Amino acid sequence: MPQPTERAPRCIHYVGFRDDRYWNAYRIFGGPRVIHRRWDFYATRDVGPDDVVVFAEGDAAQPVADRNATDLDERWL
Repeated sequence: MPQPTERAPRCIHYVGFRDDRYWNAYRIFGGPRVIHRRWDFYATRDVGPDDVVVFAEGDAAQPVADRNATDLDERWL
């Protein structure tokens, strides 16, 4: 567990990837820690202050989805 003076490691989130754009983003940003199927309540809650969020379409200003979707976390694979 990080000490109070240490920073938590940066986490990379991918949002909404369903096609070959995933591999383009992977080459640029590296592998994601979490893949969010859509920009929903859970995705907005999971993103930390130093995290990087890569969107397949749009940006963080887009409206949050009405329905939540399950996320894929590398810890579960």
